[in-house]
Amino acid sequence: MRDEILIEAKNIKKHFPIKTGWFEEKKYVKAVNGISFHIKKGETLGLVGESGCGKSTTGRLLNGLIQVDSGSIIFNGKDLANASKQEWKKYRQKMQMVFQDPYASLSPRMKIKDILREPLDIHFKNMSSREKDKRVEDLLDKCGISRFHLNKYPHEFSGGQRQRIGIARALILQPELIIADEPVSALDVSIQSQILNLMKDLQEEYNLTYLFISHDLSVVEHISDRVGVMYFGDLVEMGTKEEIFNNPQHDYTKTLLSSIPQMIPKARRKQLT
Repeated sequence: MRDEILIEAKNIKKHFPIKTGWFEEKKYVKAVNGISFHIKKGETLGLVGESGCGKSTTGRLLNGLIQVDSGSIIFNGKDLANASKQEWKKYRQKMQMVFQDPYASLSPRMKIKDILREPLDIHFKNMSSREKDKRVEDLLDKCGISRFHLNKYPHEFSGGQRQRIGIARALILQPELIIADEPVSALDVSIQSQILNLMKDLQEEYNLTYLFISHDLSVVEHISDRVGVMYFGDLVEMGTKEEIFNNPQHDYTKTLLSSIPQMIPKARRKQLT
């Protein structure tokens, strides 16, 4: 099962045009510049790099929130690069996102029960109201939020609780792939560990596959099986967690690792030289 590929990106590109004067040559930001990788069923691929390297754009390309300029996105054997909106609706049920900002990703005008039920109302029109309510309550319990809070609004919760609700919303459709875009970067360190442990527990229970996007290498090391390193739109290195953290090959990867705070910084610098 772990050797079966769930999703594969083949030479995907996304260039955003830059506004220039009418007499100037058109310029582009090469956010994703022809990268290729795959994620196997049940594994976690960590995607790391500095801000602006294209890792979040990559996640949005895989989920169809942004359309690729060229290349292929193959999910369960189906190329979705040029899929219609109707096709994407069908497949997006199996690939959900957890967004970076738990304060902005939940509608402030909707109660928690409505936020969680909305995907079910869209994708499972034949499911009874009682079945929907039960799935919402059970999943919220597993994510560490009491069902007695269902009638509350997002502003009544802390950042960690909101991110738990965001994870519950991503899981409500029982997806195969979850793209987590900096899911803990806006949270305190103590809350980060709770969310990461929750994600690992849910992965084991539901056999989930993760694309975990982050600039925090220590977080990626904790949760990932393999790690890809992005630099200015290119995927410069890919390997197992042990290979990347113990024997990095690319100079940029070495620079990233040397930036991790250490109790004995000199020892870390010596290790990477």
